Amino acid sequence: MKRSENFCSRKFPEVRLRRLRRTASIRDLFQETRLSVNDLVCPLFVEDGIREAREIESMPGIFRLPLDKLAQSVEDLSGLGIKAFIIFGIPSKKDESARSAYSRIGIVQRSIELLRNQFADKIVLISDVCLCHYTQHGHCGIIEHTHIDNDKTLQALSRIALSHAESGVDFVAPSAMMDGQVCTIRSALDASKFTDVGIIAYSAKISSNLYAPFRHAAKSRPTYGDRKSYQMAYANAEEAMREIDLDIGEGADAIMIKPAIPYLDLIHRAKASTLVPICAFSVSGEYSMIKAGALEGHIDENEAVTEFITCIKRAGADIIITYHARKMAELLLG
Repeated sequence: MKRSENFCSRKFPEVRLRRLRRTASIRDLFQETRLSVNDLVCPLFVEDGIREAREIESMPGIFRLPLDKLAQSVEDLSGLGIKAFIIFGIPSKKDESARSAYSRIGIVQRSIELLRNQFADKIVLISDVCLCHYTQHGHCGIIEHTHIDNDKTLQALSRIALSHAESGVDFVAPSAMMDGQVCTIRSALDASKFTDVGIIAYSAKISSNLYAPFRHAAKSRPTYGDRKSYQMAYANAEEAMREIDLDIGEGADAIMIKPAIPYLDLIHRAKASTLVPICAFSVSGEYSMIKAGALEGHIDENEAVTEFITCIKRAGADIIITYHARKMAELLLG
């Protein structure tokens, strides 16, 4: 029996869901998930010691900015309605202890101060708290006898977070995936009277090949080994939930899942199991794959960007960090 005949034989009106999809105006009316520019956080790379913006080869359209071009870039993005930014610094000097990461004249600290002074509370400033950009070896922690020393790294992360708080940041985002990082940073911030500075915890940061373009952009590729002993295995969903629960228990104001598109299931599970805001980081590899496909003419960039980011929100993300922030804001403005 044909589907339509089966429907017509029933004693109630036939249901045709295509009625809700017949025209563009009808589809707009019944759309369930709606993007807003307020959902977006734009990542910015600021490099110490350069004079002109430098396009990142592996991420077409994304630039390493000199400090004196940062405010204009934020001004332009703010004109599109983007209000939130996460800052990644690229220092001119690196060492084994990542001292430039917590220097009061470090590139991130100066970036935060500049933007806070110029834009006050009109924008939200988030800072990445990690060591990988600042160490010669490119790992996210302090090395002792070829291994990451978790507890020594916690002290370094606290110093970084405090220096960012002193510079005027709204949220610190610890991304080293060290055990106890949220609790240690929260305690350090509170002890120094920075109780208003929030923590967006990289709770489920997966060990992913999709970070490769970022590591090129931030000059943070490990010189040996990998990060699998501290970043999460992509096969372990239950472990991700444990990490999220631990960070919430330690005082995280919001939790982050990174990457986004391959881990929509984790976003959905986190949304269903907690009331804290969920941040999803759509990472450099996700960006570069869309750009590469679009540049080769294989996909429509605008359609792909809209689909990816809509699906991230549909899965449950409240906040979306994306290198497509400018493009998505332009599309939302029409």
